[in-house]
Amino acid sequence: MKSTPHFSRTRMLVMGGFMSLSSVALAAPALAHHPFGGSTPTNAIQGFLSGLGHPVIGLDHLAFVVVIGLLAAAMGQGLIMPITFTLMALVGTGMHLMGLNLPLPEVIISASVLLFGILLALKQPPAPFIVLALAAISGLFHGYAYGEAIVGADMGPLFSYLLGFTSIQMVITITAYTTAKRLAAKSEVGTLNLRFAGSAFAGLGFAFLSGIWLA
Repeated sequence: MKSTPHFSRTRMLVMGGFMSLSSVALAAPALAHHPFGGSTPTNAIQGFLSGLGHPVIGLDHLAFVVVIGLLAAAMGQGLIMPITFTLMALVGTGMHLMGLNLPLPEVIISASVLLFGILLALKQPPAPFIVLALAAISGLFHGYAYGEAIVGADMGPLFSYLLGFTSIQMVITITAYTTAKRLAAKSEVGTLNLRFAGSAFAGLGFAFLSGIWLA
């Protein structure tokens, strides 16, 4: 099938973004991104801003939040997948604060970007309940990583932090979801663009993993 100019432009934009993010991914470990330079928030405003910042300045987290929104749109399952991920991220943060350990969080977080990129690239993804379970597991590990930035904080900053990262994740996933729905509704090319984006996210996930292995 001959590529349309719109399809080609989209591929170029996705590939350009992928190459830029991959360079950054190879330069920084997955958990080396804490708002306020690693200092624990001391008030509600700092807690909220820290919560807003963590899923954004952590490129592995940001990539996953975007790709799960795209995948939810591609599978036609509404927002149940992003909501499940977000709720389980709260559970994961709670586990960290309680001193419960999860194995290899950096690796699992990076692998989740790779896996969900592959799922988005597939013409026929697995059954929805399987993907939902994977989203829940991913949420635990992403939330566990979020918890590192708030360990030792008082209740005020803690709750503000939880509100911050929950809010920003939902804003990003809903934006990705609605954008993908509009893109896919226009033509078959839109669906192909989503699958191509999935391949790019899979490559980005591999870059995150490589950054960990080479660190």
